[in-house]
Amino acid sequence: MKARVFSVALGGCVLALLLGAAASYAQMPGASMRVNIPFEFNVRGRTLPAGHYEIKRIGDEPEGLEISDIRQSHAHAMFETEPVDSSRPARHGEVVFHRYGDQYFLSEIWSAGIQTGRELPVSKQERVVKREMAKSMAGQSEPETVALAIY
Repeated sequence: MKARVFSVALGGCVLALLLGAAASYAQMPGASMRVNIPFEFNVRGRTLPAGHYEIKRIGDEPEGLEISDIRQSHAHAMFETEPVDSSRPARHGEVVFHRYGDQYFLSEIWSAGIQTGRELPVSKQERVVKREMAKSMAGQSEPETVALAIY
């Protein structure tokens, strides 16, 4: 009986180790995530067209990321992020946008199986759009959140 409990516990530890290694791999330099973005969006004041994008770390630190269109070499942006925590690990990787009318702003990036995502600071351009929406929509300035699955 003790041997069976030990083997089940050992199996659980090995599984947790494998899941942790897979999750940390997504956060390593050079590892990338891909997402199909069906609308034009803004990153750090730069407008990027709809397309199939790849997101990867720039260096060893997780703060610096780059997003680039797989098919168009000129459609890319580099940006800094901050950690953002969730109460539980993300079940699926996703890219989150703030939407104001027909304008989208890249907001967060989450890797599957990890409790800490990456959040972009609100840009000056997004603050201006938010303020304009508050004036025109009788005080309603909260953006709609749009999440797209990473593949």
